[in-house]
Amino acid sequence: MFEPLRWAAAELNARDWPSLEDLQRLVAARAEPILTAGGAPLRFVAQGARPRRMEDRYEARIYLHGEVQVRDANWHDLLNVLVWLTFPRAKVALNARHYLALLAQEKSGVRDRGPVQDALTLFDEGGVIVAASDIELLRHVECFAWKRLFWRERTRVTRAMRFFLFGHALYEKALAPFTGITGRSILIHVAADLPAAPLPIQIEALDRMVSARLGDPGWLRSPSNLAPLPILGVPGWCAENESAGYYDDATYFRPGRGR
Repeated sequence: MFEPLRWAAAELNARDWPSLEDLQRLVAARAEPILTAGGAPLRFVAQGARPRRMEDRYEARIYLHGEVQVRDANWHDLLNVLVWLTFPRAKVALNARHYLALLAQEKSGVRDRGPVQDALTLFDEGGVIVAASDIELLRHVECFAWKRLFWRERTRVTRAMRFFLFGHALYEKALAPFTGITGRSILIHVAADLPAAPLPIQIEALDRMVSARLGDPGWLRSPSNLAPLPILGVPGWCAENESAGYYDDATYFRPGRGR
């Protein structure tokens, strides 16, 4: 489950909890700088005081100043940093949508968050990228056909489908996984050769694809646009799913509505 983040974590090479300087060195070492949609270079900074102005809110600070706030010795925030380094284009696109939603909320005077903000946060915190060269496998996800997907089609899944955790809260849960852990996924149909490509090429391609999807203001308007995914069903992600009976637990592998 942590494979996408492994290279960034290995680059830290820190015996103790990484400092802000350690994290910033990873950004500085990149051949291509990470710039927010507002044009600011990405920086990791200590968490500040509770914001009083819209411009000081978490997502606004990233968009306007490139400042990602990080708490010391905090898994949630460290994993967020690693996701930024692994899927930078997607995170930039997600932040831009968040900022535009904040502006709209400020202009309207509505205090409560809307469904767009809820959907963006849901993917940011609990998202999964599901890529498959076999479009029928993606339809199994949409139809909640879990045993068929993960067990009966296991060989096809292993060959033609890839799953990448994106949400940093989901990674945090994966530190101590439990039955019931579920992500919300973006489904992407990819070229036949991508699932067999080296991991860095897969991540680079999917980062661009997810960025383009998130950059479309007409998409991800509601949490319902994200397909639920019981992640411990993914082959190889837990020892228990090596048995067909594991997928008979309907409290975890739930059928879709109306099924």
